[in-house]
Amino acid sequence: MRVICLPFPDWRDVVHVADETNVIVYDGGTDLPDLGSVEFYVPQYMSGDQVLAVMSRMPKLQVVQTLTAGVDNVWPYLPDGVMLCNARGVHDASTAELVVGLTIAALRRIPDFVRAQARGEWLSGRFEALADKRVLIIGYGSVGRAVERRFAGFEVEVIRVARHAREGVEPFERLGDLLPLADVVVLVCPLTDETRGMVDEAFLARMHDGALLVNAARGPVVVTDALLAEVRTGRLLAALDVTDPEPLPAGHELWRASGVLISPHVGGNTTAFLPRAYRLVSAQLARWADGDPLENVISRPSTLGA
Repeated sequence: MRVICLPFPDWRDVVHVADETNVIVYDGGTDLPDLGSVEFYVPQYMSGDQVLAVMSRMPKLQVVQTLTAGVDNVWPYLPDGVMLCNARGVHDASTAELVVGLTIAALRRIPDFVRAQARGEWLSGRFEALADKRVLIIGYGSVGRAVERRFAGFEVEVIRVARHAREGVEPFERLGDLLPLADVVVLVCPLTDETRGMVDEAFLARMHDGALLVNAARGPVVVTDALLAEVRTGRLLAALDVTDPEPLPAGHELWRASGVLISPHVGGNTTAFLPRAYRLVSAQLARWADGDPLENVISRPSTLGA
């Protein structure tokens, strides 16, 4: 009998599990079940490192299926020889929706209107539109394509950038030339050794005055002190769903910086998430039970060893 560990207490109602399968539920709490026989593990979403550390208690583990698209935090805990699959596609709709929302809110100064409403102030004027803007999407994978689809109706020009060039997509090496052209720079790239700290002083200096940086990737992609130096002067705007550090401490200067809009890493965590997560887990379990190749398999970065 195969043994799987799921984070869904109501798994019988939401996930299809093959016959002759024993299901253990672990939703990230302090009460640990016996995990010694687990072969297929789905860690609880956004529950911290404790749900990853328990992999050390799974000597028979074969597959880890995350509910996140990013897996940079998983590698240090993944036992050698265990297959890792991410949740590519599960968060596309939610994350892309937030990217567009943050972009419009920042350009149209909606946070200022909210603050003015509390003061009873009629803050009229002429503000930036999203229409006619040039949007640079850095990280043109599944989420990046979803972002572009949602920008399609807003009369913008999109420039696509990914690690490697392909038809219609520019490589990272061309960012120095492309950044000065962009009114909005959207980050939806994975956190890797290559992208960590990518948005540094030199990167930001290439953005033109008044441009908007939208980070829906990972906080450490951006060098926080470099960003603060730019937004303090009002030269750049920023809309951040992720920060470094995270959670952002209450006294951190980013909270008070002019022209910065912050959401608390909620890009993927919407009502659209769970139905898509259930479908992915069910499909992967079916493939695993039938001996078919799994989808969304992620290769271990070479810097982390074999």
